Amino acid sequence: MNGVRFLARALAALTWVLAGLLFMALTFALCGLQARLWSKKYWSVVLLWLCGVRVTQRGAPVERGAVLWVVNHVSWLDIFVLNRVRATAFVAKSEIRHWPLIGWLARGADTIFIERASRHAVHKVGEAMQQRFASGQAVGLFPEGTTSPGLSVLPFYANLFEPARKAGAVIQPVALRFYHHGARSDFAAFVGDQTLLHNMWCVLGGTGTSVEMVFLPVIWDGQSEPPVRAELSRLAHSAINLTL
Repeated sequence: MNGVRFLARALAALTWVLAGLLFMALTFALCGLQARLWSKKYWSVVLLWLCGVRVTQRGAPVERGAVLWVVNHVSWLDIFVLNRVRATAFVAKSEIRHWPLIGWLARGADTIFIERASRHAVHKVGEAMQQRFASGQAVGLFPEGTTSPGLSVLPFYANLFEPARKAGAVIQPVALRFYHHGARSDFAAFVGDQTLLHNMWCVLGGTGTSVEMVFLPVIWDGQSEPPVRAELSRLAHSAINLTL
């Protein structure tokens, strides 16, 4: 770790975050949907560069129309890594709303928060997802429900596959593979008892963090008769687990 590097990157990232929040506050109400999505995508590109995180891509992402991206969850970086390809509305636990910096961004970036303690949480989130699909947007889902070291995939919760079935959205699994100095690693994983600040210290103060996005074959095209949600969950889990 390097304290000077951490401070320099943290200051640059904080400045970029504040600039993004100001931009959203002043212009998002006046911009059309496509302009907001474009700005979110390229804002994420710059943020990852400022954090010293290199991103590569394999496979063919669904670039137009409603799509559910089913993704393994490793780090707070995941959202920005996917946004780098296409601006995405993510389903995330409500606790993220209260995180410093990341929570501010999540609120401004059209994140769909799920109150896991609420009996009606899945229904409310499902309605919000279908609204995004109706406007042709990409929605990102972390069906593990928590982060993992990223070297294998935890069991999936299948409930939130249902809104994509109802909306006729394409469903595509995406595997995120994290590296540290060229080797597969859990270095950047935000897991266990680690605090957000400590994880940022590791990522921003270190070097050699990179992420490979692997866009896997679509498991449902949104047109044919869809499998039940449990089968969609199984297919996505299997595809991602084999890739990790």
